[in-house]
Amino acid sequence: MTDPSTPASPAAPDAAGPEYSRIVRVSEFGNGSRVHSLSATPAERAALARRFGLRALTLLDASVRIMPEAAGCLVTGTIVADLVQPCAATAEDVPAHIETEFSVRFLRGLDAIDEEELELSEADCDLLPLEDERIDLGEVVAQTLALNLDPYPRVPDADARLREMGVLSEGEAGPFAALKGLKIGQKSGD
Repeated sequence: MTDPSTPASPAAPDAAGPEYSRIVRVSEFGNGSRVHSLSATPAERAALARRFGLRALTLLDASVRIMPEAAGCLVTGTIVADLVQPCAATAEDVPAHIETEFSVRFLRGLDAIDEEELELSEADCDLLPLEDERIDLGEVVAQTLALNLDPYPRVPDADARLREMGVLSEGEAGPFAALKGLKIGQKSGD
């Protein structure tokens, strides 16, 4: 039988802690059937927007499942976010919608494990240390958001706008641009 969806409770604000924190202790993991529904508050979204250089973060929701394992736990879930980034070329607003799945494994004593002992394929999830017998689901969601941001967001007509402003493209300004107008076989002065 599955537990009803349970929201993880926000942690008390901490000046040195993460902007979006949802702590779950090992004793609260359950059997893996519980779904944690997380929604960032307006203040948390504003703080995350500042952290990641966003113009706005209007939605950040997640659905997370924790599956206990002998050496820690596996956290899987989905995040949904609506945000606005500045265009890398024109500084205009670039709205974006992110909906992605994630998988993170938390292991006890990860710092003590020799890298050669870990055999992971590309399909394996990220590994994080399980410290103090607790995990921060909010920070997992925040880091997943950061990993899925477009590193060079651009408005659809950025190239045309840059040309209008007189900015040369890579091909026009590159080292071979001067050779572009030359024709092979012509002598200089012809």
